[in-house]
Amino acid sequence: MSDFKQIKQFKAVNWDQVNDAIDKATWEKLTEQFWLDTRIPVSNDMDDWRTLDEDHQWLVGHVFGGLTLLDTVQSEQGMASLRQTVRTQHETAVLNNIQFMESVHAKSYSTIFSTLNTPDQISEIFEWTDTEEFLQNKAVRITNMYMDPTVDPLKKKVANVFLETFLFYSGFFTPLYYLGHNKLNNVAEIIKLILRDESVHGTYVGYKFQLGMKELTDNQQQDMKDWMYNFLYELYDNEERYTSILYDKVGWTEEVLTFIRYNANKALMNLGQDPLFPDTAKDVNPIVMNGISTTTANHDFFSQVGNGYRLGEVEAMEENDYFVADPNDK
Repeated sequence: MSDFKQIKQFKAVNWDQVNDAIDKATWEKLTEQFWLDTRIPVSNDMDDWRTLDEDHQWLVGHVFGGLTLLDTVQSEQGMASLRQTVRTQHETAVLNNIQFMESVHAKSYSTIFSTLNTPDQISEIFEWTDTEEFLQNKAVRITNMYMDPTVDPLKKKVANVFLETFLFYSGFFTPLYYLGHNKLNNVAEIIKLILRDESVHGTYVGYKFQLGMKELTDNQQQDMKDWMYNFLYELYDNEERYTSILYDKVGWTEEVLTFIRYNANKALMNLGQDPLFPDTAKDVNPIVMNGISTTTANHDFFSQVGNGYRLGEVEAMEENDYFVADPNDK
């Protein structure tokens, strides 16, 4: 019995008593948005895929390779790190949900690879992902912050929001661009579902950061802001180099960098801070900006699949539902 007494007393989570309404609202939003990659008919994009030249096919594959790595970081290290300093039990539940969906995101890219690419191409993509200098730089930089117990928990939240709302977007540009040209529409459906999730993730973690920020002294807040903007500059410098490697050969680098700077500002806004770069939505390629829209676009009535991913309507079973007519009855 002495062993039992040494164990901490546990408290059951009570969703009828929620201290922070944002926890409950975010949980409901995320569960309403639940989706799986296997429901999206990516194979319908094969005709479009065959029209792309070698450089553009290379770009698509390696963009998704990079995104796979970053979602892996979020699912394996990111949410586990943030769970160490939650304010409520309900926040733990929300972070658990986010962690699962980050795993869904990472798997989704493999669904795309297995449909569009050959086994040899897939092997090359993952070898590149695991060794590319500037891609690894951002993954390792963020992961080290997550895993270091001496790092301020608020800084870990900043790293998480920068990854969710900023660093992913050099990769998101490509499928949104093709969507705007009516190509790879089903691949883009997956990306828009991911975008919709990441929007909620970044906003939620940013909100939790802001709660912690308000508890700091004025000097501590200023120190945090100084660190945050320096960290963003560091990440952006690396992101410029990474973007150049991906996009120089197709001539999109400058447009992508504008898109990245715009989303860096969005990340800062999620954290309750002022924008850093002069870029606004008007400066971003309008085709790509239009693709960011997360309005519902279902493929058909029966599958109910699309970036709105509607849940099927459910009603309670009644006794009559269990009655099966005898086929011999006339």
